[in-house]
Amino acid sequence: MERTIKNLANMDGRVYVFLENVEIGEKFMERAESEGFTFGDGAKPTERCYAEIMAVNGDLTINFVGMNGRIAFGGGAATVGGKKLIRIDFKKYAAGAENYEYKR
Repeated sequence: MERTIKNLANMDGRVYVFLENVEIGEKFMERAESEGFTFGDGAKPTERCYAEIMAVNGDLTINFVGMNGRIAFGGGAATVGGKKLIRIDFKKYAAGAENYEYKR
């Protein structure tokens, strides 16, 4: 099965994607756009800069993660907003690694 960002959007929980560097960040934004994702206001992903952590949503939108989400992501929280927090290392995910969970 091809690993798509849509697959991430269908996971059961709140999906936060770690983008390690410019190359990975731009790749994520390009792929998100090619798969039909937009920001909540309709802007295309490549019209904006990426952030180190991006959220992927089931309605085919992406968004920046605010301060509380960043604290949850980095602090090891199990949930965010009442949903399981799923941490994805996009570099590993895109490369086909068996374990692509983000680890500090």
